Amino acid sequence: MSVERTLSIVKPDAVGRNLIGEILRRFETAGLKIVAGKLLRLTPERAQAFYAVHKERPFFAGLCAYMSSGPIFVSVLEGENAIMKNREIMGATDPAKAAPGTIRKDLGKDVEQNAVHGSDGPETAASEIAFFFRPDEIF
Repeated sequence: MSVERTLSIVKPDAVGRNLIGEILRRFETAGLKIVAGKLLRLTPERAQAFYAVHKERPFFAGLCAYMSSGPIFVSVLEGENAIMKNREIMGATDPAKAAPGTIRKDLGKDVEQNAVHGSDGPETAASEIAFFFRPDEIF
């Protein structure tokens, strides 16, 4: 096992429903440490840059509009196998298909408003963390 870092985003719908604390509690209870965090609002351009990998997908415009529709809470989570652990805690992208007890099953509304985002691999995590945080902002 290895100590990893991963990016987590509490999406606008969950921030608007005052779920930041509940979501962070779930990560901490599962053994992940929050080593950086900030509340911010993406501009449409920053959302497009962050989700550029999806620019050819039919959901790209809607995703960028949604992610820039309100504040988000971004954090860096650290721990043993943090990427996989974070993804297990989040659950499947579609809340209707997510396992009971996962964030998306319990707190997500639909595929788009599914409360959270998490990195899907080591390279993505490194890139996504660097998108939001300078090295001196991570503790």
